[in-house]
Amino acid sequence: MTDPITLHNLIDGRLCAPLGGRYLDVHEPATGAVFARCPASDASDVEAAAAAARKAFPGWAATPAEQRAAVLERLAALIEREHDALADLESRDSGKPVALARRMDIPRAVANLRFFAHAVTQWPSEAHPMEAHALNYTLRQPLGVAGCISPWNLPLYLFTWKIAPALAVGNAVVAKPSEITPCTAARLGELSIEAGLPPGVLNIVHGTGPECGQAIVDHRAVKAISFTGSTRTGAAIAASAAPRFKKLSLELGGKNPAIVFADFGFGEADLDTIVRSGFANQGEICLCGSRLLVQRAIYDEFRERYLARVRALRVGDPRAADSDLGALVSEAHYRKVLGCIDRARAEGARVLTGGGPATVGGRCADGWFVEPTVVEGLSNASATNQDEIFGPFVSLIPFDDEDEAVALANGTDYGLAASLWTADLKRAHRVAARLEFGLVWVNCWLLRDLRTPFGGVKQSGVGREGGSEALRFFTEPKNVCLALG
Repeated sequence: MTDPITLHNLIDGRLCAPLGGRYLDVHEPATGAVFARCPASDASDVEAAAAAARKAFPGWAATPAEQRAAVLERLAALIEREHDALADLESRDSGKPVALARRMDIPRAVANLRFFAHAVTQWPSEAHPMEAHALNYTLRQPLGVAGCISPWNLPLYLFTWKIAPALAVGNAVVAKPSEITPCTAARLGELSIEAGLPPGVLNIVHGTGPECGQAIVDHRAVKAISFTGSTRTGAAIAASAAPRFKKLSLELGGKNPAIVFADFGFGEADLDTIVRSGFANQGEICLCGSRLLVQRAIYDEFRERYLARVRALRVGDPRAADSDLGALVSEAHYRKVLGCIDRARAEGARVLTGGGPATVGGRCADGWFVEPTVVEGLSNASATNQDEIFGPFVSLIPFDDEDEAVALANGTDYGLAASLWTADLKRAHRVAARLEFGLVWVNCWLLRDLRTPFGGVKQSGVGREGGSEALRFFTEPKNVCLALG
């Protein structure tokens, strides 16, 4: 057995140990074994990172956009160079199938950096002439130091989704990846040095939310917080940031519906997509559809065809090419999801498939695997159908007509994403407009264009990421009025 990997913070262009000398164990979800040590950074490390960012900000902000873009392009190329190694590391760190990391996580990290590198060089300015009297124009200027806090489910994917626009528009960044899945962010820090990012422009501090994350939120030099994670943590961040008047972008939880109408002639590929929308990445994606609403006229037929595909999903070693689902990210999350399944039974759910731990042998005998689980028989008001579970769990709910489908879909405190499946184009537009969600997919799922706004309503978040929305968030608008007479 090899010794655990020791990860480092990135502060002022140097890889360094935590000032307090403390480390956290990082477990491999497939085996339960410790395979890395992550810095347990605290307010002193955040202070050092913020000081470095403040020092670096003026020079980086004054760097022409084309030169900032070139550095981000070099960083993207380095990630491409290490595609397979990063995918293996992501899989080992998070428990997801390595095939998924190769297909989705690492390519998307590259795309994030490249997209914002190009976007910032083509971002138009705004001008408002006042006839012959004056000309108004808007300057979009970087904030200074931005705080970026990313989650454990899509580690490098969402880490780059935050830091890329912040850096592209000229901010310096203090970033904290999840302490549960820190490895690819730590490697990104090493690659950023190789890419030529100036010291202090990107600082990465590892640690827990209460110690390290809270210190970033509270630091007076940090002008904005971009956070993805639980609604509970987002509420705490909002409460802390409000007296300091910090800008906030909060991408939080979801209890997303997938709505299947009877007129939709679902083919094999469509069924596979609907299954994937519930179980991709072990259900550990904030956009997964955990409430599957099916029109009663086709409910029985759809259920049987759907269950046949779910039962065919293979839970296995994340390193195996044929594993559809890997392990849940941590023992605590594993026990939470199993507890949610037990609660569903107590509420009267009929378990149609799955319902417990998955047995995976070999090196994975002690890993945190859960069977893909489908239940029915619960009201939409049940705790199971109201609370985010964030695991391989889907609840089937029948409905009679369009109005009932919309009422069921909207009947939650969350409002992140919804998908609807129909052959009626008028219905698609009509229902999409009535759904109280930040994103609506029609006859597809997780089809993403990086130019579009991303985020939720109600308890699913505040603000939007993506495209010009992200560039606006990480800048402050300044109106300049020039008299012409």
